[in-house]
Amino acid sequence: MGIETFLDISCENEGCTAIVKLDLLVNHLIDCEYSPKKLVQCENGCGMMILKNISCENEGCTAIVKLDLLVNHLIDCEYSPKKLVQCENGCGMMILKSDNNNNINHNCVHVLRSELDVVKNEVQKYKHDVDFYKNEVRTLQEFIRIIRTNNPTISCFLERVENDEILRWSSSLQLARVTHWGGMISTPDILLQDAIKQSLLESGCPNDITNELMENAHERHWPEGLSTLETRHLNRRHYESYVCRRIVGQQAVVVLSCDNRHMNEIMLVEPGIVMIFSHGVK
Repeated sequence: MGIETFLDISCENEGCTAIVKLDLLVNHLIDCEYSPKKLVQCENGCGMMILKNISCENEGCTAIVKLDLLVNHLIDCEYSPKKLVQCENGCGMMILKSDNNNNINHNCVHVLRSELDVVKNEVQKYKHDVDFYKNEVRTLQEFIRIIRTNNPTISCFLERVENDEILRWSSSLQLARVTHWGGMISTPDILLQDAIKQSLLESGCPNDITNELMENAHERHWPEGLSTLETRHLNRRHYESYVCRRIVGQQAVVVLSCDNRHMNEIMLVEPGIVMIFSHGVK
């Protein structure tokens, strides 16, 4: 037996820290738990010998894992071409890493257009739902109007409910400032009135209140202090005291009684006044 037999040799398998005699090295390499070529019996009874430790097949990955952990490793492996990553071009979509690296099978413009189409369809559906519920509310309001006409007791109760409803609606409108009161249109034509009415309904104004307000959009239904050009001129100094709310999308405001209890009675009418202007509403 030569002296080489007694030399201490480090195991060459990565991760193994064993130091063995030269004459035992072959046996150690066969049995070494860190050997990438260690064979084990197939657990499925196929009779074949399979590798116990497997190198990851993904390009760039140096991991060597147990066979029973290989599937999980391949799923989580940072080098997997099937791993989802965020598009590097800025569209924000999650795509396969292989597609991102090779710039194939992914078109940012096409994807974003598809996303936009989905959003448009959803918005259209919501608009349809809103229109449906608005019609339901209007039907209910008309039903309530008929009931209150025929029953004074219910009418008093519903009047309180209506006032609460007006307050809730008015609180959703922005306060407005009129910079040019001289631009007031005291006798609006039918087309202009229809446009204002539609805006009121779209803002959530109850149907019956909308009808009453539109009645008060013409000077013939305005209060005493606004009924003629002469009285409007005399009372112009009081205009700045009005609390006005903007009618969305129109050069018009609504002056509600519930907002203007501080005003003189000759400047108000229930449930409020619609004032339309040629310009000057902010």
